[in-house]
Amino acid sequence: MTTDPRPLFARAAEQAAALIGTVRSEQLGRPTPCSEFDVRTLLSHLTGGARRIAVVAEGGDAVAAPPFAEDVSDDGWAVAYDEARIRAVKAWAGDDRLDAVVRLPFGEMPGRAALSAYVMETVTHTWDLSEALGRPLALDPELAEFALTVGHRMLPDEQRDERTPFGSARPAPEGAGAYDRLAAWLGREPLSRA
Repeated sequence: MTTDPRPLFARAAEQAAALIGTVRSEQLGRPTPCSEFDVRTLLSHLTGGARRIAVVAEGGDAVAAPPFAEDVSDDGWAVAYDEARIRAVKAWAGDDRLDAVVRLPFGEMPGRAALSAYVMETVTHTWDLSEALGRPLALDPELAEFALTVGHRMLPDEQRDERTPFGSARPAPEGAGAYDRLAAWLGREPLSRA
């Protein structure tokens, strides 16, 4: 993968931040397409993921970085995520991080591939959150197209086992847009059809 994922990560994180900013307290218990997460748990995971990818760029141990942010109050998600995404964008500013080999919980890879994986995760979980909130904001289809390309590269098999953090691929509806195709490839279904 030769694309520099940093601008895409920054855009994906900004998109997630905008959506997180719309969450109201009464929505925190809503289900999401990611069946093991309600909105609160999804916000915790998005924030934990942004913190984790920042730790990776800072030379820290991603495996030791928690995948969830358990230290955030219900009214603090927008601020906590914003801090985490800004930290991550700054941490990835140096060109040297793109080719350095980093270790993630799912293996070692060049920084470019690691950050691309986090673009995919951020974009996918932003779609999950959008579905849970009733699609309050338009999402950037270019980010979904990039995330889908990463998804095909990193998860080429349609059938996935329980160790894979994404479910087995589902068929996308005829004429599906980029987000629905991404969701289907990663085993998700819109809540309206679930």
